[in-house]
Amino acid sequence: MMKNIPVASAVELKDQVSYQPGQIVSKTLVQNSAVSITLFAFDKGEEISTHESGGDALVLCLDGKGEVTIDGVKHELAAGEAILMPARHPHAVYGKEQFKMMLTVVF
Repeated sequence: MMKNIPVASAVELKDQVSYQPGQIVSKTLVQNSAVSITLFAFDKGEEISTHESGGDALVLCLDGKGEVTIDGVKHELAAGEAILMPARHPHAVYGKEQFKMMLTVVF
């Protein structure tokens, strides 16, 4: 079940989560045993350190520039670009500048 987003209304996803100085802000849209969809806003220099996920994770950049590291390889993302982080592979996310993304994890 979707939550935290208007029903039957067109929205700009990047406007559904706000930047906060020195923080990573998240807003969960879906969380269950099959899928997780979360919006994130990273302040410049903020990061989610290296970890692994039990599901394939798609990062869609909504605003700014971010850096996604997968298996030690860095990939830069800009608005409109996406990257797949495969399940059980170490990955990290870093705000090269202020950066908003939508994370979809399929288990």
